[in-house]
Amino acid sequence: MNKILIIDDEVQIRSLLARMLELEGYEVCQAGDCKTAIKQLEIQSPDVALCDVFLPDGNGVDLVLNIKKIAPNVEVILLTAHGNIPDGVQAIKNGAFDYITKGDDNNKIIPLISRAVEKAKMNVRLEKLEKKVGQMYSFDSILGESKVLKESVSLAQKVSVTDVPVLLTGETGTGKEVFAQAIHYNSKRSKQNFVAVNCSSFSKELLESEMFGHKAGSFTGALKDKKGLFEEAHNGTIFLDEIGDMPLHMQVKLLRVLQEHEIERVGGSGPIPIDVRILSATRMNLMEMVQAGTFREDLYYRLAVVNIQTVALRACPEDIILHALDYLDELNRQYKTHVDLSDGARRCLKAHSWPGNVRELQNVISSAYATCEDSLITLDNLPKIITVNQKEERIMEDIEHLPLKEKMNRFEKMLLEEALRSNKSMTAAAASLGIERSLLYKKLKKYHLKE
Repeated sequence: MNKILIIDDEVQIRSLLARMLELEGYEVCQAGDCKTAIKQLEIQSPDVALCDVFLPDGNGVDLVLNIKKIAPNVEVILLTAHGNIPDGVQAIKNGAFDYITKGDDNNKIIPLISRAVEKAKMNVRLEKLEKKVGQMYSFDSILGESKVLKESVSLAQKVSVTDVPVLLTGETGTGKEVFAQAIHYNSKRSKQNFVAVNCSSFSKELLESEMFGHKAGSFTGALKDKKGLFEEAHNGTIFLDEIGDMPLHMQVKLLRVLQEHEIERVGGSGPIPIDVRILSATRMNLMEMVQAGTFREDLYYRLAVVNIQTVALRACPEDIILHALDYLDELNRQYKTHVDLSDGARRCLKAHSWPGNVRELQNVISSAYATCEDSLITLDNLPKIITVNQKEERIMEDIEHLPLKEKMNRFEKMLLEEALRSNKSMTAAAASLGIERSLLYKKLKKYHLKE
């Protein structure tokens, strides 16, 4: 049930309003002055406060500020017997939802409160969403225990509180955009837009229009003015992914943005001031491109004020299972299951080189999850490209749950088979195992193996 706090020093008015609101299905609490109102606010946690302007120990217009400091999600509607424009303006500036006159506006109170309650609910949802987004893009969300990864995260944390341009370099699938989002959402610009653009996704002709916008009629199909991504990111952050694919003529224009802090729309008649933080990323070696003349040196040094290297998965094998289980947990939460990885699957995943990095690992886990049985991902569920050289792991998985004696027998048989394959004579096979030929014959007979 939605709760309304009525703040008024006149008992009769409070009682009348309370009765009216209770008939509408609201729960009501009351206060006769500012001091009591603050206590009720902390105890009752109302959705909306209906507040008189003139109170015995203060002014309702000023009280709005205190209410918003203590409970920013609460919406405040001010009531006054004698409304005036300056008070109304100041009330709205202080954060009031509305300012109405008693008596004349009684018929407006119920629908107004209904709208204020909806706004208060939206405030709460937005707060939860912002908290969730903050957790999603915190540096704690970047998984990994390896020293090299922690060094990259530490550097990103340090630069997040500044406005310096950052260049993120690393292989495809190493989380460059994840780093960029963490830097943005932990910066002073976190409440503003984070705009990502992949420079390799647009043709040379379209990239300029997408980034800087255009004026109507500037080219065929430009029917109306359009804001570019830099304008969308104003006061926030723009992330230029695959910056190494940007054509040279666009590199010149981007350099001007960095130098002059302004952009010009395609077909525009003048510059537009812009305030953005630029984060960029590439899978390429930009210094080699500078030497080859395909990337501007002056732009490189403007973008790479700080260079953060993202880490390939094969460089930190201790993190492979951590990533796999994290993504598997996500799938389990989504589908309400309890799927796990077998020991053999874990060893196999850890032995793979992962050229596609985390992105490849997530695809493999998704595929294995979809095909597994009995809530366990085994080697049979993994792609052949990963298991092709994992014969020993398959044997290990097959015998994991056997009694110790049976495990030892399986191992012994496996070693005998390998000795027979690897040696040309029985004498050599026995020698490789460190046993006499007579004992080798006995063991072959035990396991029904041919010479």
